[in-house]
Amino acid sequence: MNSHPTQILNVDDNDGARYAKTRILQSAGFDVIEAANGTDALDMVKRLSPALVLLDVKLPDINGIEVCRRIKAESDSSSVLVLQTSAALTGRADKIRGLEGGADNYLAAPIEADELIANVNALLRMRRIQVDLRDSEERFRQLTDNIDDVFWMFSVPARALVYVSPAYAPIWGLSAASLRDDPGGWLEAVHADDRARMTARWERLAQEPHYDDEFRIHGADGQLRWVRDRLFPVRNSRGEVYRVARMSSDITARKEMEALLRTADSNKNQFLATLAHELRNPLSPIRNAAALLGASGEGAAERQARARDVITRQVDHLAHLVDDLLDVARISEGKIVLRNEEVNLRSVIAQAIETAGPLIASRAHDLDVRQPDEDLWVMGDPVRLAQSVGNLLHNAAKFTPAGGAIVLGVEVSGEGAHESEQQRVRISVRDNGIGIDADSLPHIFGMFAQAAVPPDRAPEGLGIGLSLVSHLAELHGGQLEAASPGIGQGSTFTIELPLLRAASGAPAAAPQEAEESNESGGMRVLLVDDNVDAMEMMGFLLAEMGYQPVTTADAGELEALALRHKPQVIVLDIGLPGVDGYQVARRIKANPDLAHIRLVAHTGYGSPEDRRRAQEAGFDAHLVKPAELSDLEAALRG
Repeated sequence: MNSHPTQILNVDDNDGARYAKTRILQSAGFDVIEAANGTDALDMVKRLSPALVLLDVKLPDINGIEVCRRIKAESDSSSVLVLQTSAALTGRADKIRGLEGGADNYLAAPIEADELIANVNALLRMRRIQVDLRDSEERFRQLTDNIDDVFWMFSVPARALVYVSPAYAPIWGLSAASLRDDPGGWLEAVHADDRARMTARWERLAQEPHYDDEFRIHGADGQLRWVRDRLFPVRNSRGEVYRVARMSSDITARKEMEALLRTADSNKNQFLATLAHELRNPLSPIRNAAALLGASGEGAAERQARARDVITRQVDHLAHLVDDLLDVARISEGKIVLRNEEVNLRSVIAQAIETAGPLIASRAHDLDVRQPDEDLWVMGDPVRLAQSVGNLLHNAAKFTPAGGAIVLGVEVSGEGAHESEQQRVRISVRDNGIGIDADSLPHIFGMFAQAAVPPDRAPEGLGIGLSLVSHLAELHGGQLEAASPGIGQGSTFTIELPLLRAASGAPAAAPQEAEESNESGGMRVLLVDDNVDAMEMMGFLLAEMGYQPVTTADAGELEALALRHKPQVIVLDIGLPGVDGYQVARRIKANPDLAHIRLVAHTGYGSPEDRRRAQEAGFDAHLVKPAELSDLEAALRG
């Protein structure tokens, strides 16, 4: 017997018949309660909610058929099963009347015990199936009502709507009611280029009840959306497709990400190809110039001097390339910090021309500089401002055929405006070079972006200079603008900045810094670097400057050399193969005989984190390769 037996209400005004049926049901393991009239039966159904009512048709107060009708009419009791019985009303019409009154089955007396139990069990099984089905439908509805995807169900072959989830309206922008009236109405929102294909799929649902497709729709917000639409057949017990189920997912974000990834991959490939081109360009003249350094005979000194100039310019070019890469990375991470001060734009323009001058001269360009007579002052970082203008001059020189014209102009805009409006200063660089087409112009400030160039001209630059200048202008409270009439008609780039003031009220001249002494005083310097060429060249330069260099590529003999030569400074490459430069520095600082020696880190890693680690390891200064001589001297003296 079940621990929680099913409860059955046995209703019969005949005590003997009622007793007999109760005993039969109890012997089968049911919990039986009894009522002798219709009124009590209705009350017990309301209070106890039995699973089944065994109901005799002839009752003294209310007809059994009416009792059944009332049970089925109430929402709280409509699911209660009713098995009607009768010893008198046993004809076919009586059974029909009882079933039409809501009874789930009708038995005529005399009723055998096994027949009664079989009918009760059959009805209870049916009830369990119905309950499970309702629970399943409710779970299904809760699931589909709470997902972002659209779930639909259509009949086949009629293509009538059976169900659509609430997500349909916000994604499609059409109501579910309109879809019921016109099941094919969803096609109205499909993009015109995809509509014919999806219409063909819709019309062939019965023949092809399965697909996985992607198409575009005009969504509820009017924006174009991408949808992934999957169709599955639903089969009956005979294996026939009588319905189809659809799942439609909004994949707009995925499509946008795929487009971004494709663009990024294209940019990456272009960037790597251009980077290889850019890095190879300076290597050739550097190699040739290095060979000239060993020249002898008549005119050797002049050739060596020219070789040194070439090497210096090309190394500056490489350093400029790396600086641009690092600056863009720092800006994107929000790590760049401006050293703001009052800046005279004349000094900015002069420094920018000095930086770009060699390239402009090598291409025989005519540079026309137009500045107002008065001094113009802005608030900003003088190095970054000079870098920005220099980048624009570099671009103009690169993308202008030899013998071109470049105009660098400075002017004040907004004159005569309301006193509360701050005036602006505009620094423009105009050239008569290859120009920019209208399609490229809106994207010219993007990272790695490059304007289209004629097929007979190789692309130059990494496409990061303008992005850098644009970011730096924004950090100074200004903006960068680009204009071009088109290909072959030149370009104009303009940096607009807030004007602090003109010449009137110019600040007093800053005190001149005392000239730094270049006298080394015979200071001993121990150089440690696995790049032997770089180490020897630095050693030669230091020796020319009066230092006493000692060099080694083996960090293992560093401490022994330091104890033997007693240097005042050790310049240590952190990235030595198989050696932790930071740990070497800690060992030196922990040695009482060496702790007083000044430690200078010389490395290709220059992030704030790298500098912090060097300081924590005991380094007194941090130089990023390639270090300027002035920076090296400052680091040596401390």
